[in-house]
Amino acid sequence: MVFAQITRVTLLTKKAVQYHKTEWDIRLVETWQNPYLQEEVSLDMLLVSPSGKKLTLPCYFESGKSGKESVWKARFAPQEAGKYKCSFRLSKAGVAVNTSKLMNFSSVASKDNGFLHPKSNWVLQFDNGKPFRGVGENICWESRAKDDSKFFKKLHENSRFNYNYMLSELAKNGGNFYRTWISSFNLPLDWKRGFNSTRYTPSDNYYNPSAICKIDSMVNLADSLKVYIMLTLGPGAYGLREGGFSPSAADFFVNPKSKERYKNRLRYIIARWGYSTSICAWELFNEIDNIQFGNKNNPISADSIVQWHDEMSTYIKQTDPYKHLVTTSISHRDLKGLNSLVNIDINQKHIYKNTASIPSTIVQYENDFKKPYVIGEYSFEWDWSKNFDDYAEDMDLDFKRGLWYGMFSPTPILPLSWWWEYFDNRGIIPYFKGVKEINDQMLEAGNGSFEKVKVEAGSLEAYGVKCGKKIFVYLYNNTANAVQTNLLVKTAGNSQYEVQSIEPSSRLYKSLGVLSAVNSDVTLTNVALNTKNEQVLIFSAR
Repeated sequence: MVFAQITRVTLLTKKAVQYHKTEWDIRLVETWQNPYLQEEVSLDMLLVSPSGKKLTLPCYFESGKSGKESVWKARFAPQEAGKYKCSFRLSKAGVAVNTSKLMNFSSVASKDNGFLHPKSNWVLQFDNGKPFRGVGENICWESRAKDDSKFFKKLHENSRFNYNYMLSELAKNGGNFYRTWISSFNLPLDWKRGFNSTRYTPSDNYYNPSAICKIDSMVNLADSLKVYIMLTLGPGAYGLREGGFSPSAADFFVNPKSKERYKNRLRYIIARWGYSTSICAWELFNEIDNIQFGNKNNPISADSIVQWHDEMSTYIKQTDPYKHLVTTSISHRDLKGLNSLVNIDINQKHIYKNTASIPSTIVQYENDFKKPYVIGEYSFEWDWSKNFDDYAEDMDLDFKRGLWYGMFSPTPILPLSWWWEYFDNRGIIPYFKGVKEINDQMLEAGNGSFEKVKVEAGSLEAYGVKCGKKIFVYLYNNTANAVQTNLLVKTAGNSQYEVQSIEPSSRLYKSLGVLSAVNSDVTLTNVALNTKNEQVLIFSAR
């Protein structure tokens, strides 16, 4: 019989820094059949923060054999500066069998922002109180080995489309946010083989080492670039052929063994990558309604899917000491009760072929469910069997105005465009620079406060928000002809305003002089805008 024991604890990080990864090696002896299953064996780090807050951090198995000395890891990012107390607890079948002696370490204060948390429907907030809005796109996977696109096969298979290139381009051009998937062909954490990618190596390990390495490098890159991730976790390899317990998606949501397997997967992901301040949100599913209606003649019970989301989102909140945001997404069909789950922080929908509906959709869902709403995907077209070049200008226009619709709507993450390879190839990514400039000005002017302002501009689409002492207006000419009209801005008081116009693509600023409010209204005359053109205006109170 092997005596369960933690034999050695080694702090690997020379200096613990607030909001940065601090890492430990823990060596222990215990028996198991599978060290990734917490119902067999688990290791937790027990911490007391400088302020006295008690935290439990899950640790993960690194290497070794049952009954021999094995190596486990703890990755922790201190959210406070000062002296921490900590110990490690080894459990067998859920019962504590050994605890290491109490240790101390100190975290040095950092000027970094920390982790993201909810603040309002408009913004998120870092640990240090700084407001944040996500500006970016979907970068859901790297290039595949074999793509089935009729018109863009070579583009989608181009090895240029890897995280190093795409995230660097996004950050260089002002983007600070992206959404990406764990799937059978991208970051295939729990798949053994058949990746449709040359980046991954087949393995019979419980979690694929090459996928782990790729996630490590992607998270490190995001950390270095200060871009924030919505990590779509998906169901994982739950099928019988993949080593799981469920013969179908319907069974996956109700099978106790599949649920336990998924919780172990969540625990591992949190233990290994939860330390990263660049992970903004865990997204449980991509377009769960499409999973529900995978068999249109026999759809999966909405109740079972909603109950599963409730159970898993609750488990994340109990297990993740950093309290990362949790979300999930639908394509277009709501599941009764899903939007009301208490541990889903952000509700999410995907909109295609109807970009103009983004503002009203966001407002409707926020009014109905009293929590932030995000458009996680949008584009002029969803059908990959079509040639986007036949209407490339429409694709570009939708890419641009979707961002501005989000900017002037109460959403903490601006709508995320799809077809990242296509838009990169068309040279659209630099457009994020102008969006970032206005986003930064809004956040600075109001320190995260946003107030809707009524604006009228004839046949032009017009949206307005007030941030502190500045009013921002977005105009878009969606008519077939050039328009010249007056712009009426309904303000909250009588002031004089310095007015600037900005052309978003060129980022050219032009002074339009000083205007005075009359009866709390400001009128800018003779605003001219060509068809399908846009303009941003800034009214700065003097």
